[in-house]
Amino acid sequence: RVKTDLLQQEVQVEEMGGDVQCVEISATKKMGLDKLEEAILLQAEMMELKADPDMPAVAYVVEAKQEKGLGAVATILMRQGTLKIGDVFVVGETFGRVRGLIGSDGTRVKQVKPGQPTVVLGLNTVPGAGDELRVMETEAQTREVAAYRAQQARDKANAVKRSSLEELFAKRDDNKKLILPIILRADVQGSVEAITDMVKEINTDKVGVDVLSSGVGQITEGDIRLATASGAVIIAFNVRADSVVRDMARNNGVDIRYHSVVYRITDEIKEILSGKLAPEKRETFIGYADVIALFTVGKGTRVAGCRLTEGTIKKDAFVRLLRNNVVIYDGKIGQLRREKNEVKEVSGGVEFGMSFDKYNDLKEGDRVECYEVEEVRAKL
Repeated sequence: RVKTDLLQQEVQVEEMGGDVQCVEISATKKMGLDKLEEAILLQAEMMELKADPDMPAVAYVVEAKQEKGLGAVATILMRQGTLKIGDVFVVGETFGRVRGLIGSDGTRVKQVKPGQPTVVLGLNTVPGAGDELRVMETEAQTREVAAYRAQQARDKANAVKRSSLEELFAKRDDNKKLILPIILRADVQGSVEAITDMVKEINTDKVGVDVLSSGVGQITEGDIRLATASGAVIIAFNVRADSVVRDMARNNGVDIRYHSVVYRITDEIKEILSGKLAPEKRETFIGYADVIALFTVGKGTRVAGCRLTEGTIKKDAFVRLLRNNVVIYDGKIGQLRREKNEVKEVSGGVEFGMSFDKYNDLKEGDRVECYEVEEVRAKL
């Protein structure tokens, strides 16, 4: 069926008389991956694709994020040249100097050549997925180019006039089109771009979505100020706001919608725009705790020694494990213990132990977020 559909797009595979290779694969079942590699190598040889490792390095960003302890990092794929420790580069609207390179096997390397993927350390800020990385001669050049690109982006953003949610709804066009402004925050740049593309597709002759701002990392005070001024809804995908930002949002009446499943974001936005707003599941945060020690019990089960910092932790509630305000686990509590006794809840700033259902990747400094889910009548 897929091969037939490709014909409608003027793509003719070899077995149908064309010159396009076709390989049937399944990444989950690990089927056909070796054949895919052979096909790529054959195609590259037929097309005489070559790269000069002695040219100034050029690469493309596949993914980028803010990593705790490492700063801004980017996964790149080399196109030409050789990238080495100490090289200065410009990538999108930011720049940097290569402080470290991590190969696909997780080990540190001193250089990468064409066709190789690597994680590069030493960026000034998080670049965008798809940005081109180019090695420059001097650091002054990288700063100048990055500053020029950043200024162009700011000028473009400032040229777009923003208005409050009420004004946007009041100033409907001839077709009475509703526009919902949103601010998007996600854990990695790839998620930001994917979600932005998805919500922009929610566009009919009656409704649409306007992404006022988007970025990687936790929700900031600047996001709250922009949402307050524009009446926008903040969409948070696998990231959180700290206590200061949460209080600021509460005091300014800013609506923050937390999500960990992509399709639910579009479902919720469609509900808001359609005015259906049926009873929905709303999260209520009831407690926070910090992981201060780790223990191993039984058959390799990891237990987190925690200190309660706010509210209550309940055994039958839901929990998320946050690392640098990014969600790494969302599920249920395995065990909850206080002074070696299993309990149903803890409160009052005490220290206690807890494990997570079928999850052991814990580190000191992680933060536990406990929440309850209730059905409420949704409203904008």
